[in-house]
Amino acid sequence: MQAILALEDGRIFRGVGHGHQGECQGEVVFNTSLTGYQEIATDPSYAGQIVVLTNPQIGNYGTNRADNESAKPYIEGLVVREFSQISSNWRSEQVTDEYMERYFVPVLAEIDTRALVRHLRTHGVMRGVVSSRVSDPEELVRRARTIRKMDGTDLARVVSTKTAYSFDAADTRNQSGSSLLSNTLESNKKERQFHVIAYDFGIKHNILRMLTRENCRVTVVPAETSAADALALNPDGVFLSNGPGDPVPVDYAVRAIREMLGRVPIFGICLGHQLCGLALGGRTYKLKFGHHGGNHPVRNQVTGKVEITAHNHNFAVDPESVNANQVELTHVDLNDQTLEGLRHKTLPLFSVQYHPEAAPGPHDSHYLFRDFRQMMEEWKG
Repeated sequence: MQAILALEDGRIFRGVGHGHQGECQGEVVFNTSLTGYQEIATDPSYAGQIVVLTNPQIGNYGTNRADNESAKPYIEGLVVREFSQISSNWRSEQVTDEYMERYFVPVLAEIDTRALVRHLRTHGVMRGVVSSRVSDPEELVRRARTIRKMDGTDLARVVSTKTAYSFDAADTRNQSGSSLLSNTLESNKKERQFHVIAYDFGIKHNILRMLTRENCRVTVVPAETSAADALALNPDGVFLSNGPGDPVPVDYAVRAIREMLGRVPIFGICLGHQLCGLALGGRTYKLKFGHHGGNHPVRNQVTGKVEITAHNHNFAVDPESVNANQVELTHVDLNDQTLEGLRHKTLPLFSVQYHPEAAPGPHDSHYLFRDFRQMMEEWKG
């Protein structure tokens, strides 16, 4: 079937539709990862966005339950160069076309994704509509211009769990197919277990696996959980997850962080990092086209080492807005000097903008989960 991508500035891309035969709309962003299309599709941080993948062939190794990073895909739509109609991998349980159709995700293929990505890099991310129903591109452009902008939009409360739950690492549904991550119970051999409260702003399964590998008993709570309710669960540490949307309207979480600061160790990533920046008096801003991919070089300012890291964010913390007397800037992106990490100088809090759990992505930053455990050990004494 024929399908169209219409951008708000009037640029049109025509191609072939796969997956769900319908229509989707959202902010159009691009991801430069070479593998992991299923993990990308099921990352809740992509809520409200249509994702363009720069790797030319997508779908060739199929899909399986173990690679889901959440219960379902959160991307609004997918745009690719080539979309495979077959899967060739021993782990595949369902071809990608059927998977996308099952979860109502439209896929646009056979377009020049290189031209589209260059357009977004030059002009910035913009709103768009993918449709296999409407053939009038001007009508789709008009629709694209009416889509609510990501700026000022709180999507964390939309994707968050509605009730608290305990993450069961022994459940096979929660175990990854990766040989490096599948044994989530390995850490139980360690002497001491810690109770971690994980705020779900759009949390990924692999984050929970990484916490359990550090022998943490994890209780996941809704995004709007107050500091009093979280502390009443007697945690040894608090984890602030990734998530979609603008951090500024997530003011309820900023208040909670301020109230917990100095009372319990805190570790934040992605949206959680941005919320930490706001809680410490900083400001956030929107990047021109964001960071999305598994190959971003980040320098650890403390050790001098460069890590290749996985990113998925549209907003960042302004380093000039952070109080240098209280906060140490620990990581910086070598592509554009974006602030990628911070640590409070006297209180137990640190955060990073990128995704140390990867999935997909390199494992250079797994040490941050060990650092979190060490911070809890030192806090408990």
